[in-house]
Amino acid sequence: MTDAIRYEKGQDNIVVLTMDMPGQSANTMNAVYREAMGQIVDRLEAERDSLAGVIVTSAKKTFFAGGDLNELIKVTQAEAQGFYEMILRIKGQLRRLETLGKPVVAAINGAALGGGWEIALACHHRIALNESHVQLGLPEVTLGLLPGGGGVVRMVRLLGLEKALPYLAEGKKVRPEAALKAGLIHELASDREEMLAKARAWIAANPAAKQPWDVQGYKIPGGTPSSPNVAQMLAIAPSVLRDKTKGCFPAPEKILCAAVEGAQVDFDTAQIIEARYFTELTCGQVAKNMIGTFWFQLNEINAGGSRPQGYPKTQTKKVGVLGAGMMGAGIAYVSAAAGIEVVLKDVSVEAAEKGKAYSAKLLDKKVGKGHMSGEQRDAFLARIKATDSEADFEGCDLIIEAVFEDRALKGKVTAAAEAAALSDAVIASNTSTLPITGLATAVAKPEKFIGLHFFSPVDKMPLVEIIRGEKTSDETLARGFDYVMQIRKTPIMVNDSRGFFTSRVFGTFTNEGLAMLGEGVSAAMIENEARKAGMPVGPLAISDEVSMSLMNHIRQQTIKDLAAEGKSIPEHPAFAVIDLMLNEYKRPGKAAGMGFYEYPAGGKKHLWPELKARFEKADAQISQEDVRDRILFIQAIETVRCVEEGVLKSVADANIGSIFGIGFAAWTGGALQFINQYGVKDFVARAQYLAEQYGERFLPPALLLEKAAKGETF
Repeated sequence: MTDAIRYEKGQDNIVVLTMDMPGQSANTMNAVYREAMGQIVDRLEAERDSLAGVIVTSAKKTFFAGGDLNELIKVTQAEAQGFYEMILRIKGQLRRLETLGKPVVAAINGAALGGGWEIALACHHRIALNESHVQLGLPEVTLGLLPGGGGVVRMVRLLGLEKALPYLAEGKKVRPEAALKAGLIHELASDREEMLAKARAWIAANPAAKQPWDVQGYKIPGGTPSSPNVAQMLAIAPSVLRDKTKGCFPAPEKILCAAVEGAQVDFDTAQIIEARYFTELTCGQVAKNMIGTFWFQLNEINAGGSRPQGYPKTQTKKVGVLGAGMMGAGIAYVSAAAGIEVVLKDVSVEAAEKGKAYSAKLLDKKVGKGHMSGEQRDAFLARIKATDSEADFEGCDLIIEAVFEDRALKGKVTAAAEAAALSDAVIASNTSTLPITGLATAVAKPEKFIGLHFFSPVDKMPLVEIIRGEKTSDETLARGFDYVMQIRKTPIMVNDSRGFFTSRVFGTFTNEGLAMLGEGVSAAMIENEARKAGMPVGPLAISDEVSMSLMNHIRQQTIKDLAAEGKSIPEHPAFAVIDLMLNEYKRPGKAAGMGFYEYPAGGKKHLWPELKARFEKADAQISQEDVRDRILFIQAIETVRCVEEGVLKSVADANIGSIFGIGFAAWTGGALQFINQYGVKDFVARAQYLAEQYGERFLPPALLLEKAAKGETF
């Protein structure tokens, strides 16, 4: 017998199956599991008459992790048939378990996500440890897949179509108490002993247990797709879904298909439908892009792949934040949330208190939803001290400056804070564009100075860009990395350059949209095609959010800085559009209530009707594909330039940074993976076409030409 699943039969004739994959920290549905489960089910069937029931549990910290992504990422179209047959075998094993004729209980001792939850669903009764680390759900959709081990079929039969869809198509995960309320599990237990005791008691009380869908006369909760209320929901579901996915993400659409089609046929046919859609997604490119980036590369970053080695891990204890505006207030909130003491300073106590009130507002929402008690809220707020005095920075081991993008102002406040903080404190600037090496001249210890570029709103955005100046030491970088991990954000490491990585690439996105408008391309088409390409919002909408006055201010600061170095800024067709909007039309953006969009009070924003007359030209329209490609290609090309110049150190940082930082189309797996999956040679050819048509900025950089010539990918 295999030791991957231990088979232990007790005096009470109950078999406890303990999943414990050798040499792995988590159980996965790999070849070892498949073989072990096959042998176990054979043995259970052979010994059926002497059994009272079965308990399924795990020896790992988690219950079961799910599919083996190392396997899934490699499946090609050519192997589809073999893969499909293997999936049917996995499903068949679980089906034999639930139709054994004996009660089967899942004793869920840790997270059961994906395949783990599918194993639990194949049990007649589910008991979970009531602990916060236990999460249940089917997150496959976030990796471009669908639950292929019976998850779609059983969730629909358990909850009904409408209630199952959020778990399937959105990957909604729940903690044990919420799972009990939702009817996903049947009981909670406070420890392992209690869980196993409850499992044994249930087996004794239910010797003839069956799945609800195997009982004569069973009907799907809420009705089948042909019942009027479900039919009504399904009439609009595809268009609601398409509005969310823009056709870029096949997984949610296939999940809807598998759920609806599976609800109209018997259980076994539904399993076949699910397996076919699962095979199609697994062999497809989008799943490979998403698994590669959101699983393998993100794990590489979170494991400290880009952190300088050889420095002990540090904990930040007290952080000083300069500037209590949107960014400073957000940084104070996420730091206090991680248990760090915060000093929030602004020009007046009143201004600093206003920044602290931002945290109070977020916490009140949590208290209102029952996610936090009043005492916890008060303790959290007590960690943030609002002040107007540098003296309060005494004892800070990290200072983060988050004031307006003005070099002189940043220098002044940073130097004063440095003098008050601990002598070995790390000093950071949350600048999005100003080079760190230049800002570091204002402090006494430039080796302790780094950039920590947060994204707005800080409490929601998962990324922090860590920027190394010319004199920044490795130890300072390691400490910056540890702080970002401590506040539960994803750190990417970049070397100093104007705009670093994300702001540079983001600038190419907005500028390309504005350039197209300047050429006379329809504004509605630019916005719609950007979203169809997979960007969360169009370049005109985002320019309004950022505000054209800020874009202009950054450009003027850059012109001034470059002039001092005897250089000039390359002209871009977007600049003329910004100047027109600011100087002639006086429409600087959303904050002013008018930009490319109108913002009616209480109404939905819509494009400024005058754009048609002032910019659009009937003979300047280009193909939809060209609009989409200009938006994606220009960002990918700028990312390659960042790699070529050494601004970016790793492919993982590039891909994760582009998606988490600037919302680059997630279906592609990131800006460099977009090139890989397009085909490097084909990408070069298409970029050369775009350069001929629309400008030299699309010319492929030398590094890209080199990769194409050698047949390499990023």
